[in-house]
Amino acid sequence: MKKNWIIGCAAAALLLAAVLPRALRKEEFAQAVADPVVEISSPEIRDIRLTTGLVGTVEPESVVYVYPKASGEVTEVNIKSGQIVEAGQLICVIDTDQVDSARSSLDSAKLALRQAQEELSRQSVLYAGGGISQQSYQQYQDSVESAQIAYDSAKNNYETQVSYSQITAPITGLVEVCNVEKFDQIGQSNLVCVISGQSNKVVSFSVTERIRNQLREGDQITVEKDGEEYAGTIYEISTMADADTGLFTAKARLDVTEDEYKLSTGSSVKLYVVSSSVEDVLAVPVDAVYNEGGASYVYTYDSSTGTLHKLQVETGMQDADWIEITSGLEGSEQVVVTWSSELYEGTAVRVKEAQEP
Repeated sequence: MKKNWIIGCAAAALLLAAVLPRALRKEEFAQAVADPVVEISSPEIRDIRLTTGLVGTVEPESVVYVYPKASGEVTEVNIKSGQIVEAGQLICVIDTDQVDSARSSLDSAKLALRQAQEELSRQSVLYAGGGISQQSYQQYQDSVESAQIAYDSAKNNYETQVSYSQITAPITGLVEVCNVEKFDQIGQSNLVCVISGQSNKVVSFSVTERIRNQLREGDQITVEKDGEEYAGTIYEISTMADADTGLFTAKARLDVTEDEYKLSTGSSVKLYVVSSSVEDVLAVPVDAVYNEGGASYVYTYDSSTGTLHKLQVETGMQDADWIEITSGLEGSEQVVVTWSSELYEGTAVRVKEAQEP
């Protein structure tokens, strides 16, 4: 019995030793939480534009497809792809039967004209001495005139056939394609070469009707190719949709130098056009707008109390950085532009610009 009493006292002593320090310890107060730090900014009047990425094809602003006007064997080729040619420069020579035939006709007409002129000269002497009548002499004059007309026609035909056999560059520019080689047999349906003028490059692209209605001649576009960017200006917008695709074609002139051939004719490029826009609207940074339950809010800073007010706003168009405010703000407020889950109506905050530069 005595033993049990001793054990009970020992257990009570141990329990007291464990509980007493906690009972005597003073209550600790929670550490004070610092006010949130925010950035503020005033709404701005600005334009907001949304861009759409499209694929376009590079074309020369002026291009000529050269075809022969006569058939025959190519005997000389003086150009190659990638070469700059001058207007009138000889491209190639074609050996045509028409040239030989025209040369023979010219020689015959030349001979006939000389004979007619010689005969008229002899008859002039007789006519001067009264040996032939005025009517007979007139016939010799008419023969010379007729022979002259035939000669002029034969000469013109010969020169035409020679020009057909000697193909020259119609414009100054870059030879994009050369399709002929020496000893080729070609006809009027065979493409000899393609020459693009030295004017600016253009990019052709297709758009939907919605985007087309946003485009205007003079609008700026951005073109990307192989990591480089080029600026362009829209100068043509079709009013009729393609029957197969239902899309509208637009063209933009690119701002590149005459020796800029990185944008090869026929190559595909990425381009960006303004698909919708608003001008001179009240806007705030995208991060300033909070969305709750289908409604949009912004927090405005009250500098007199250092607290925030939660205002409901109506929003419009937005891009990656800015969002249009159609109602709820006057423009003179200071809005919080840093997102935080700690904000609510009446929150006391510290402004980063003022206290933490």
